Amino acid sequence: MTDPLNSEIKQAIVRCLRLPTAPEEIGDIAPLFGPDGIGLDSIDVLELVLELERSFGVRITNQETGMQVLQSVDTIAGFIRSNRAGQSES
Repeated sequence: MTDPLNSEIKQAIVRCLRLPTAPEEIGDIAPLFGPDGIGLDSIDVLELVLELERSFGVRITNQETGMQVLQSVDTIAGFIRSNRAGQSES
């Protein structure tokens, strides 16, 4: 069974980057960048970061965080969950 958050992330990726791929074709742990993944490049990073801010209310404030978070759908989902947990504790 697919995680609903992962499905939302995949839909957001396909929508914002206008990928010719169905969201369900993106693997949860597949690398997003490079030849072994879905082939995103540095130009796609800004669009993806803006989409994550709009759709999920999370902010990626520096390149180091971005490199960790934007590895896969699972790493994005983990970042969103940790941000939501931090907000609910405030």
